[in-house]
Amino acid sequence: MTKSELVEMIAEQQQGITRREAEVVVNTIFSVIGDALAAGDHVELRGFGSFTTKARQARTGRNPKTGEAVEVPAKAVPHFKPGKELRERVDQAG
Repeated sequence: MTKSELVEMIAEQQQGITRREAEVVVNTIFSVIGDALAAGDHVELRGFGSFTTKARQARTGRNPKTGEAVEVPAKAVPHFKPGKELRERVDQAG
């Protein structure tokens, strides 16, 4: 599902909300979650899951084209851990 499909589904399922309003809501939610993660915060949505950041250490990588060693700097990457209800729901669907 793409973001535009998500917006469309929200607009269809919620009476009295336009597609434009649904788009603003979805964009705002994504923006707030992204801002919180960038600030180093933990975002938990009960029943759905939690978003955190994980630290990756610096390492030596390799350029696949030339085979040359390349230093990859340390960085923080987003991580999602699904909640129990979401895991069970996906397991039942599969």
